[in-house]
Amino acid sequence: GSGFDCDVFIHRGAGAYEAGEETALIESLEGKRAQPRIKPPFPAVSGLYNCPTAVNNVETLCNVPFIIAKGVDWFAGIGPEKNTGPKLYCVSGHVRKPGVFEASMDVTLRQLIFDYAGGMRDGRTLKAVIPGGSSTPVMLPDQIDVQASFDAIAKAGSMLGSAAIMALDDTTCMVWLAKNLLYFYRHESCGKCTPCREGADWLLKLLTRIEAGEGRMKDIELLLDVCKNIAGKTLCPFGDAEVAPVVSTIKHFRAEYEAHVREGRCTIPADWRAKEPLVAHH
Repeated sequence: GSGFDCDVFIHRGAGAYEAGEETALIESLEGKRAQPRIKPPFPAVSGLYNCPTAVNNVETLCNVPFIIAKGVDWFAGIGPEKNTGPKLYCVSGHVRKPGVFEASMDVTLRQLIFDYAGGMRDGRTLKAVIPGGSSTPVMLPDQIDVQASFDAIAKAGSMLGSAAIMALDDTTCMVWLAKNLLYFYRHESCGKCTPCREGADWLLKLLTRIEAGEGRMKDIELLLDVCKNIAGKTLCPFGDAEVAPVVSTIKHFRAEYEAHVREGRCTIPADWRAKEPLVAHH
């Protein structure tokens, strides 16, 4: 009875990871391939069908009714300064109780992993944490007492991103982890940008060679060199995303890469090495 009408249309996507980028999403809505547009113009100027378009995350829209009903001060009073409001955290990986948890951004990574998600399974120890989805740099166990907020995680050297937290235990081979994630990124690259399209393939080939015990020491530096030729050289952040697992695992676990080359095999005992995929392979 307010006289205001709001029409909601739901469009099913084609399953493209790239459609998470705002302009690729708009292209997909228009019935085209989910590929990013050159910006400017930005969607707020020329978006869906060349009309001004606001693109928001579902989680953002879910907060709007609460802000309207409870007020701005209520929303601003939840969590640390500039990182306010409730937040949804998806905790997965080698934890006892994986799931989606709602908390303020005052919560720490340690609390999310060990209190909310029940800690590491099978009595294993925490080896690394991916704090914001596979496109964010890994963090070490001595860094998890940090607030799970955008600013705090950035200050710690990573990104909160989508708040998809992956906890990895000591059975995880970091070379295998990088290879597993690059398999996903190679498949999901839309192919529009040469550095991303070709770079992902080269990274996967190099990682596969090292993980199989056929790598050379110079392959480690070659991996980093390929990453330098991808990051910052694509139309959308996908290129930066695909190099994050490689750069950060080499930074923190270079010894594992070197051991693969030197020993010609993975040095983690085969009888308890984690091998289930962390991302779904198509």
